Amino acid sequence: MNLNLDFLSLPLLGASALIFTSVLVGVFSKRAGFSFLLAFLVTGMLAGVDGPGGWEFSDYRVSFWVGNIALVIILLDGGLRTDYPRFRTGLKPALLLASLGVVLTAGFTAVAAVWLLKLNWTSALLLGAIVGSTDAAAVFSLLKTSGVQLNERVATTLEIESGMNDPMAVYLTLALIGLASVAGAGASLSAADIAWSLLAQFGWGALLGIGIGRVFALVLPRIHQLEESGAVIALLLAMAGLSTFALTTWVGGSGFLAVYLLGIVLNRRAPAIVQSALSALDGYAWLSQALMFVLLGLLVTPSEIEGFAWPALGVAAVLMFVARPLAVGLCLAPLRFKPKEIVYVAWVGLRGAVPIVLAIFPFMANLPDARLIFNVAFVVVLASLLLQGSTIGWFAHRMGVILPDKSDASAVRATFGDFALQANTRVADLCEVYGLQPPPDADLRVDTWLAKAIMRPVVVGDQVALDGAKLSVRTMSEGVVTSVGLKLPSSSEPLDESA
Repeated sequence: MNLNLDFLSLPLLGASALIFTSVLVGVFSKRAGFSFLLAFLVTGMLAGVDGPGGWEFSDYRVSFWVGNIALVIILLDGGLRTDYPRFRTGLKPALLLASLGVVLTAGFTAVAAVWLLKLNWTSALLLGAIVGSTDAAAVFSLLKTSGVQLNERVATTLEIESGMNDPMAVYLTLALIGLASVAGAGASLSAADIAWSLLAQFGWGALLGIGIGRVFALVLPRIHQLEESGAVIALLLAMAGLSTFALTTWVGGSGFLAVYLLGIVLNRRAPAIVQSALSALDGYAWLSQALMFVLLGLLVTPSEIEGFAWPALGVAAVLMFVARPLAVGLCLAPLRFKPKEIVYVAWVGLRGAVPIVLAIFPFMANLPDARLIFNVAFVVVLASLLLQGSTIGWFAHRMGVILPDKSDASAVRATFGDFALQANTRVADLCEVYGLQPPPDADLRVDTWLAKAIMRPVVVGDQVALDGAKLSVRTMSEGVVTSVGLKLPSSSEPLDESA
């Protein structure tokens, strides 16, 4: 008897062909300056109901499942690659952006949604919340493939923000959906209910992420003694991430925050074992991104967007050029970020899968504006990946937030000068040797003097003027400055005084 397996083979053939095609297109699109993620998304659109493929797909529950699982793997991979000293450097600004920044961005975007799309304030704020957070998948992926090495302050701020702002976006989305639902039923939510929901999201997320990470870090070395294969360890890490996400979500916390913190704790407490698994886990992350973006591309119906494409693009423009920059400026200016750093962080506020996954929530709550919100969120994501995603490397050069390639001696000299000094050198001794006018606090060591002058966590590449010369942080170890570079006035280029 022949068993008909068309129900398995045909969907599997279609899915694998889609992924294969999207990866192939992504390879060529990357050479043209566009992101892999955009290639995945467009491939899904072309295979969808309005494209040549004509594949009708509208299963939002499956998309929600796949999207959440993929985001867990991507966030875990990002957390495992975040060193603890770098985490401390970017934590304060990232927390501000991931909390206040998301709220401000959502509010500013909502104004544009009311004006351009004629939405009521509840739906407009809901749309703002959905597109208000940067996307970990987009940020981790595009920073990795951009070909530039950002200075540590900017890079860690962007990475940690994208890993930690999902809880606020999810909280705002659920709170606003709750407000819309109870308003439709003639009821109301109390301020206490909203405050408790916020506390539960962040509290349980932090508690379980850090707690499970510490426990698993104790067990991991024993497992590694029995099985040294990086592929097996990567599989265990992935399952630990999914389990942490599920448990945290079940008790009412932020599973995304828990998974990201789990990765950071494991990398802090078992770095050698984690490093052995990163190659395999990177493959899981790429597969997750491909599946997620292709599936989300299948969900959209471009013909539905034609009637409000320009207003939707207007919302995207306000988000990219007004809302995000204003929110970033208000959050980072008090922390003494340089203007060019603020501009770059604002520009790399990439939108990706998270807004589209969150845009599925209104469908599941049967809200009347669900279809419009989903389509506008898709337009915002497409515009962000197309415009912002393709200019990450170029704009980093323009804003001067990159570190020189260590193999390029001329670039290293241009940044750090011709002289390398020990960090424990006294400023007075340095000034005496090189004929510089000593500052009032010249008795301090160079590393202490730099930290005092910069007034924020020091990172490689930070520069301070000293009587026309330029002192630069050249190398660091475990968050401590180990050497500095000196460029004398005669050989120096104009110094960025905002440093």
